[in-house]
Amino acid sequence: MFYFSDKVVEDLFTAVEFRLNFMDYLNNLKQTKVRLSKLLLPLYFFSQSLLNRVSINKLTLLGFTFVAMPLVMALLFSANKVSLLAKQSTSAIYHVAQLTQLNSRLDDTIAKVERYASQFIVLKDEELHTAFNRHQEVLADIIQATVLMQQDIVLKELLSSLLIESERIQALMASDSAMSLSLDQVQAEFKQLHFISKELEKRSNFVVNQQVLDIYHTTENISDSILERLYIIPVTLLIAGIFIILITQPLKRLTDKIQLLEQGNFEQEINLHGPAEVRAIADALENMRQRLHSLELQKSSFIRHISHELKTPLAAIREGTELIYDNSVGPLNDEQQEICDIIRTSVNRLQRLIEDLLDFNIVLDSTSLHGLEKINLAELISDACKLRKLDIKSKYLTLKCNNSPYFIYSNSKQLSVILDNILSNAIKYSPINGNITITYSSSKECLTINIIDQGPGIESSLTDKVFDAFYQGKAPENSLIKGSGLGLTIVKELLLRLNGSIKISPAEKLNAGNKSGVCVTITLPITQTDIEL
Repeated sequence: MFYFSDKVVEDLFTAVEFRLNFMDYLNNLKQTKVRLSKLLLPLYFFSQSLLNRVSINKLTLLGFTFVAMPLVMALLFSANKVSLLAKQSTSAIYHVAQLTQLNSRLDDTIAKVERYASQFIVLKDEELHTAFNRHQEVLADIIQATVLMQQDIVLKELLSSLLIESERIQALMASDSAMSLSLDQVQAEFKQLHFISKELEKRSNFVVNQQVLDIYHTTENISDSILERLYIIPVTLLIAGIFIILITQPLKRLTDKIQLLEQGNFEQEINLHGPAEVRAIADALENMRQRLHSLELQKSSFIRHISHELKTPLAAIREGTELIYDNSVGPLNDEQQEICDIIRTSVNRLQRLIEDLLDFNIVLDSTSLHGLEKINLAELISDACKLRKLDIKSKYLTLKCNNSPYFIYSNSKQLSVILDNILSNAIKYSPINGNITITYSSSKECLTINIIDQGPGIESSLTDKVFDAFYQGKAPENSLIKGSGLGLTIVKELLLRLNGSIKISPAEKLNAGNKSGVCVTITLPITQTDIEL
């Protein structure tokens, strides 16, 4: 019987619990994904339905409306809050000014009332008593007018107390006992009035500070509210992004279809959903595709048939010419030999033209451009060299090629035609006993093939012109067969359809010892399938 320690048992239970929690997490994640899919699926169908119903102009206007609406609402909200703050500030400033003016007038009027009362007690002059009563009435008017305008209860109570106290002093001064009052007694009567005035001033300062504090809090609240409304910015950006996708996605699909047509793919039907403008363009492209596909098939059929019809009699003419040229049917004189040589050269040139025409048919035949397969690049280059074995031997050329295996997912027929044409040019322009080097390397983005010869080179001004159809450069020495001018045109067209490129540069850039040769660089993109190979 086996016994486990408590630590082992605890770790085991912890591991089991962790596994169970992790499984629960995965289940919750799956459920969340399902809910999200159910939520987004109606949105997707709604967007597609919306795209099919509206035009790009309406969709753009709708997007602008949806983007501008939250911003306008936020702007109106901010303007309203700022307007309320401005009104509150204006009201507070006006109230503060009123309180300041009130305190100043009250202090001044109370001082005058006290001065006239004191002077009356000392001088016993009726005019001074009249002035006292007049200023007492002014003080009462100020207090009564202020009580009606004030909203602060404490201020109203203090003003009422001040009015009562001032009326008590006025009644005292109007009584018969006023003549027997001393100056100290009169000033003592005014102490309560001054005390109330001081309390009124304190309360006024408190009210002012309270209003300033209210404005401060209001400003803070408005600032917080405006900051809270900043969430509208990411929402607006999200809405803008959605409408950008809704507008550009159909255009992107349309662009993809146009690129397929550009690459010669006329077999895939063009059927797009989206705004009315996109559907109209798609319909026009579909009509054009059908016509181009029909013309393409007619051209390919015509070239295949005419090439076949030409090759059959041409083979007989070539065999007969060779028999005559070799004196198999009898000796020829010098003039006959010269004529036979001209015929033989012309037949060879015609055969080369027919071969180029067949290669060019590959470019025109869209059905041959989509058979992608796994290709061993080393074997493909080796096969191209074997086809030109006799030409290589006739000029005693040395062919150098790295035979490291490399696989690419492409069209072997196209690549064979590309390599054959470039290798043919390299052999054609290479000197006797020369070298031809073929290298290839790859990076994360592309495959690069370099074919370097030791020929006379090409002027920099002609490196782009040599790809023009039927352009023929300077013929090499001792070359009896003139080219068709279609070889490099075919190469460039095929590479364009493979999303590749070709570049001609001096061989000296790659090999310092090769001063006059040419380096032809082929670049092909690497796809995800190539990486997996």
